[in-house]
Amino acid sequence: MMKIIGKTNINFVSMRYKFFALSGLFILLGALSIFYKGLNLGLDFVGGTMIQLRFEEKLSIEELRSALKKNGVEASIQSQEGNVFVIRVKGKQENVNEEANKIISATEKIGKKFTEEKRDYVGPIVGKDMAKKAIFAIILSLFGIIVYVAFRFSNPVLGTTGVIALAHDVFISLAFMSFTNREIDLVIVAALLTIAGYSINDTIVIYDRMRENIKKFPKMPIDQLINTSINETLSRTIFTSLTVIGVLFILYIFGGASLNDFSFCMIVGSISGVYSTIFIATPLAYEWEKRN
Repeated sequence: MMKIIGKTNINFVSMRYKFFALSGLFILLGALSIFYKGLNLGLDFVGGTMIQLRFEEKLSIEELRSALKKNGVEASIQSQEGNVFVIRVKGKQENVNEEANKIISATEKIGKKFTEEKRDYVGPIVGKDMAKKAIFAIILSLFGIIVYVAFRFSNPVLGTTGVIALAHDVFISLAFMSFTNREIDLVIVAALLTIAGYSINDTIVIYDRMRENIKKFPKMPIDQLINTSINETLSRTIFTSLTVIGVLFILYIFGGASLNDFSFCMIVGSISGVYSTIFIATPLAYEWEKRN
């Protein structure tokens, strides 16, 4: 069988401090961006105006979104059967009519007849409840991962370092959402949870190989064992990750505006997941073992 990537012998452990510093820099920049610039929370979390329009002629979401953007209206659009569109815009309750009139004015310029079926204010209550549940789910998942990895590998250090790498990936994804001022809604929360699962799965593959190598070479120094395990799984890690990232890039380019933020967040998280598995999780395990 032909191998695209041959056997490698890279000393990953020796480079750990450089990558710890690199991650620390991104975390610091991300923290500063989130603290000073903040996160661009979507309507799910802050509330806003909701208006429902029914068109007499067929209209695409892209046509409607383009017309709204040309008139300075940034909106979330959902299509329904019968040429019905639900348009949501962030804003305060007292500005419902003002925001709705902006939408109506922009939509009239399309030149297709429509009727307004509903106009209302959407509060952030559901979003806040979902956010609390998402945070609880993440915390519970992190605890479960630590317990699972500790039980599976008879080593709580591996579970803890895996969770640190996972948290690193989620935070880096949030940081890039802040850098680029992209909107964070419940879809992005789902992306962050997906990133967490992808990250820990990639890490466990290397931990599995480490466990196998410990049985094969019980007297091998821990740094050599880690380097050997990473090098042996490197081809699998790269090609699996490239497959995922390739699909996400296709979604990002051709998926339209509705999938743009989701695919961007997933791309950042997937790249960070590969990076943290090799340069954060396993080197942290080595650092722990070396100091204890």
